[in-house]
Amino acid sequence: MIVDGGTYDFGNGKYPQFTEPSEGYHGLVFNDVFGKNGPFGNIAFIIRARVEGLRDFGPAISPFNSFLLLQGVETLSLRVERTVENALKVAQWLEQHPQVASVNYPGLPSSPHHKNAAKYLKRGFGGVLSFALHGSKETASSLIDNLKIISHLANVGDAKTLIIQPSATTHQQLSEQEQLASGVTPTLLRLSVGIEHFEDIRADLEQAIAAATKAAPQGEADEAAAVPEAVAEHAQPLEV
Repeated sequence: MIVDGGTYDFGNGKYPQFTEPSEGYHGLVFNDVFGKNGPFGNIAFIIRARVEGLRDFGPAISPFNSFLLLQGVETLSLRVERTVENALKVAQWLEQHPQVASVNYPGLPSSPHHKNAAKYLKRGFGGVLSFALHGSKETASSLIDNLKIISHLANVGDAKTLIIQPSATTHQQLSEQEQLASGVTPTLLRLSVGIEHFEDIRADLEQAIAAATKAAPQGEADEAAAVPEAVAEHAQPLEV
């Protein structure tokens, strides 16, 4: 628990995290907006604790949540088996879909990482994949809006299938150039496959793709639909 009385001046020059621009919030200076001379009163400490500390570390786990976590561990291996089986089927199906521009999944022979994945991943290729649609950013957003079973969440590894559009959510604070450098295109969708029956997952994606294609026709964004390789931060290996 954090109790902030709102009386201490964190803008006194001893705490640069409050007086220097925050990269995660487009250069926001917490003391300027939330400090003692700001329009909201002296709440800089508790605001930063929420929007950075709580966001990054999360709250303390409750006893009941601990019980659920332990119970979930007991069936983890079975869920993972079903997840990786479904993920491979979904990736194979998406790769053949005419409205899908590309699929990124190491279990596919078309993946540049397939050879290494087959060598090292002996029990499946994981439950997370990404795919890009033909069309525009609006096409991908429309697909998500039309899903009935698959949930729109940023989580991964759930028992249910989850989807996210990175360009409009997790990576939206980046510029278009920064998004492309990290492999995020406007029509890219990330899928964390769950343990539902494959036919239910396929049917939900099928009807959502059809609805999205009708609502947001293909456009100029098709040219950038393929998922680019992420640009390495260092062109040469670092020496240590």
